[in-house]
Amino acid sequence: MHVLIIEDDAKTADFVAGAFRQSGYVCTICADGLEGSVAALANDYDAAVVDIMLPGKDGLSIIRSLRAAGKNLPVIVLSARGEVDARIKGLEAGADDYLAKPFSVAELLARVQALMRRASRHAESTVLKVEDLEMDLVSHKVTRGGERISLQPLEYQLLEYLMRNRGRVVSRNTILERVWDYDFDPHTNVVEARVCRLREKIDRNSPRKLISTVRGVGYVLG
Repeated sequence: MHVLIIEDDAKTADFVAGAFRQSGYVCTICADGLEGSVAALANDYDAAVVDIMLPGKDGLSIIRSLRAAGKNLPVIVLSARGEVDARIKGLEAGADDYLAKPFSVAELLARVQALMRRASRHAESTVLKVEDLEMDLVSHKVTRGGERISLQPLEYQLLEYLMRNRGRVVSRNTILERVWDYDFDPHTNVVEARVCRLREKIDRNSPRKLISTVRGVGYVLG
């Protein structure tokens, strides 16, 4: 995990960076607002700690630039101004959290870790990916190698379940219960038929076949 610290007070920056490094993070320190803005826009960081009062470019302008550029990394503001109006301005600029100085470095670390966990959960819940197969859970768009794949609702649900259980063999019984939501009928071939149609759509134009049958057990994707 790589954290960007934009703070012009060398003592504060070293103190904050030391705490993060002790917890296993890599830190980059920028003491100037312009330098920090360039670094934030040019590199991929997991989080940023940004002071407001900075030489060259203020912290709120840095955050606005990040959001305008589509950078969604978690950002926490550090500021000597702790009044409500200042906090509101920080959040309106695009900050995810705001901590007034003086602050507890343990609290700062805990807040940044919470923001990164939240960002990680959001990313994982939005897009599923197995090799070159992608499923966007918001738009319901499915692509393989960049090419759009049209799926019926049950095919989509079946593929989502297989992708969420990548590398794990799932039985017909389990698929019926989790995807179709009814008890297993040993005489039905609905699962086999749907998997066959889904495999044709997913694997038809790709040399690498992602959906496999484990005879007598079930199916596995990956």
